[in-house]
Amino acid sequence: MRILRGKDYGEMSLLAARIMAAKILSNPSCVLGLATGSTPIGLYDKLVKWNEEGILDFSKVTTVNLDEYKGLTPDNDQSYRYFMNTHLFDRVNIRKDHTFVPDGTEKDEEKACADYNRILEEVGPADIQLLGIGRNGHIGFNEPGDAFIPLTHSVQLTESTIEANSRFFATLEEVPKKAYTMGMKTILNAKTVLIVASGKDKAQAVHDAFEGPVTPACPASVLQLHSDVVLAADEDALSLM
Repeated sequence: MRILRGKDYGEMSLLAARIMAAKILSNPSCVLGLATGSTPIGLYDKLVKWNEEGILDFSKVTTVNLDEYKGLTPDNDQSYRYFMNTHLFDRVNIRKDHTFVPDGTEKDEEKACADYNRILEEVGPADIQLLGIGRNGHIGFNEPGDAFIPLTHSVQLTESTIEANSRFFATLEEVPKKAYTMGMKTILNAKTVLIVASGKDKAQAVHDAFEGPVTPACPASVLQLHSDVVLAADEDALSLM
């Protein structure tokens, strides 16, 4: 594992964006695995800026997203499709039909997961998979549990994740309780994994993921088994490493 240490969120975002930009420059037809949440926003802003300056070209890029809330439509401002459109897709020259997010409107969980697994198989392994990390060590919506689940699956979100996400909703009751998420085998199949972390509230999760045992109790710990992981984090997130 390589660790890129930024003094603050802005520097961490720049370091992470350079890694992703290098993938696009070296392979204009690359597959990017993307993540949502507050941490990647700075990275996406950098990619948008470089696209506007003519440095990066997204016209041949394909993207696959980690997850989506069950029950939210793409035009819901809390859906992850809406997030990606707002922070990246609507701001760069990417083909929307080359961007894939699980279908949160599909009520049949088995069908929703099978459909997304089929897309992931057709697109092929991500050249780089971007990840955030939850305070409980989750990646995507792979929550702490008894086993690593390999492929796309429906998840009952934990109380800690629901509480963490509640800041984006008017009331706690509005926070979706289930989500569709990419599985661990798919994540580990990515050629490179780029994980971003910022803030002291992520320090324990970062420590447990990379200095603790490999265990489904800390889902991100499975990344210790990957041969090419880049951790881009600020000093606060790395304070326990």
